Amino acid sequence: MSTLHVLSHSPFGDDRLNSCLRIIGANDALLLCGDAAYALQPGSAPFTALSARGLALYVLAEDAQARAIEVPGWATAVDYPAFVELSIHHAKVNSWL
Repeated sequence: MSTLHVLSHSPFGDDRLNSCLRIIGANDALLLCGDAAYALQPGSAPFTALSARGLALYVLAEDAQARAIEVPGWATAVDYPAFVELSIHHAKVNSWL
């Protein structure tokens, strides 16, 4: 059973991203939206942690664009219809509130 983990908070304000990375499974995926897109700032600790994991990583394209974040090649930019498809594809959705 796979889970889509959805993060929307900045990785620099709390420990949600690290907590998520500790429990995320091999068949799970992670979607960054809102201020969580800041995790893709090159050279940052969250960027390094995410790039080393090799997990299925998605980011809402409009949130990355609004924050002037370039989506690296190992992540996939998605729009809202693709977000819905990801939600349907996974058995569960876990929003890290």
